[in-house]
Amino acid sequence: MKKALLFLSLALVLVLGACSSKNEDASKEPEKDGAAKDSGTITYESEDGPIEVPANPQRVVVLSSFAGHVMSLDVPIVGVDSWSKDNPRFESKLKDAEVVSDEDLEKIIELEPDLIVGLSPLNNLDRLKEIAPVVTFTYNKVDYLTQYVEIGKLLNKGEEAQEWVTDFKSRAQETGEEIKAKIGEGKTVSVIENFDKQLYVYGDSWGRGTEILFQEMKLPMPEKVKADALKDGYFALSSEVLPEYMGDYVILSRNSDGDNSFMETETYKNTPAVKEGHVFEAELSEFYFNDPLTLEYQLEFFKENFLK
Repeated sequence: MKKALLFLSLALVLVLGACSSKNEDASKEPEKDGAAKDSGTITYESEDGPIEVPANPQRVVVLSSFAGHVMSLDVPIVGVDSWSKDNPRFESKLKDAEVVSDEDLEKIIELEPDLIVGLSPLNNLDRLKEIAPVVTFTYNKVDYLTQYVEIGKLLNKGEEAQEWVTDFKSRAQETGEEIKAKIGEGKTVSVIENFDKQLYVYGDSWGRGTEILFQEMKLPMPEKVKADALKDGYFALSSEVLPEYMGDYVILSRNSDGDNSFMETETYKNTPAVKEGHVFEAELSEFYFNDPLTLEYQLEFFKENFLK
C-alpha cells in the first residue's frame, strides 16, 4: 500500500512538474510574440526626434514632393499629393494612389496608412499622428542627395539609397565634364520656368535639374542669376528683364498647354540663346522634382540636349 501511495505521489509530482513546465512555456509565448512584433518596427531619428516606424511599410501616404523618393525604393504608396499624381512620369506607379492633402483626414483614415511622410510644417499634425506614424522633412535642410539617403533610412533601405547616390554623383559629374568639353569652359547656363503666367529663374537647389547642372556638373550660371536667385533658390521675373537672366544655354521648364506667349515676343526671340538654338525645352510637370526617378530623367535630358 505504501509502495502504491509512493508511486502515486511520484506520478503526481511528475504531472505537476509537466504542467508547471507547460505553464512556463506558455508564459514565454507572449514574449516571443512581442519580440516578433518589435522586429516589425525600427526607430528613425527624425528632425523632431526618434519615431517608431514600420520596418517594411506597405501603405504609405506622401503629403509632399517625396513620392519619387519612396517609389524609387519600391515602397507602395496609397495616397499622394496632387503634384506628384499629375506627373506623367509617375503615372504607372501611382495609378492606384488616391490624391490627398493634410486636410483630407477622413480620406487618409480610409486608406489605412502605416506611415505618413510630409513636408514640414504640416496642417493637422497631431490628428495625423493618431492615424499612423508621421515623419516630416524641412525642404533644403539637407542637400538633395542626403535627403534621399534619409528617406532611405526611414524606409529601412538606407544602404540601397546610398549606393544609388554614389553611382549617380559619379555619372552626373562625368557627364558634366563631357558637356564642358563640348560647349566650352565658362559657358553659362540658366534654368527658367514659366508657371501660371509668371517667369522664374532658379539657383542651384530648387529642382528643375538645378542640382545636377550646378552642384554636380559645376556649370556656371550668369552673374545676375547668382546675385538674385542663389540665396532664396528662385527669383520671379518679368518678360522685359528676362534676357538679363538668360545664359549662353537655357533650360526652359514650361507647361506646353499653358500661356507661353512670352516666347513670341521680340525681346525673347532676339536673345543669343534663342538665336543659336541653345534653349532646351522641358515639360514642367515632369521636371520640377529632385527625386531619383526625376533626376535620372533630367540627366538623360541633359545628355540628349547638350551632347547631341
